[in-house]
Amino acid sequence: MATNVLLRYLFSTGSIWAQELEWHLLVPICMLGAAYALRHGEHVRVDVLYSRYSPRAKAVTDVLTALVSMVVAAIIFRLSIPYVMQSAAMGEGSANPGGIDMRYLLKAFIPLGFALFFLQSLADAIRAWQRLFPR
Repeated sequence: MATNVLLRYLFSTGSIWAQELEWHLLVPICMLGAAYALRHGEHVRVDVLYSRYSPRAKAVTDVLTALVSMVVAAIIFRLSIPYVMQSAAMGEGSANPGGIDMRYLLKAFIPLGFALFFLQSLADAIRAWQRLFPR
């Protein structure tokens, strides 16, 4: 990205392919990174409130948020499949001349990322449920 900006502003040159490459590299990072961040507790949470909860309240909150996350992930997964299939069926590529082809491969990260997010949310729900009702 920095190289692209330098070429554009210092040398008045650049390419559409290089500009598109920026977000072609960013999409997999974001879509796969959401589940990774959730797994390692690096996601955004209102810790000011959460830190004051009792262990039981934390477990209840974790179960509820995991269930909501699973519903959202399932909805987006379900809605993204036809979107990706349509893109693949028409062999969608860049609308710009000199852009990157096979955009459907990039769009395939949407259902993949949300499937992984769903699975991680499920694992978090199970873990929180076990804290809530230990054996």
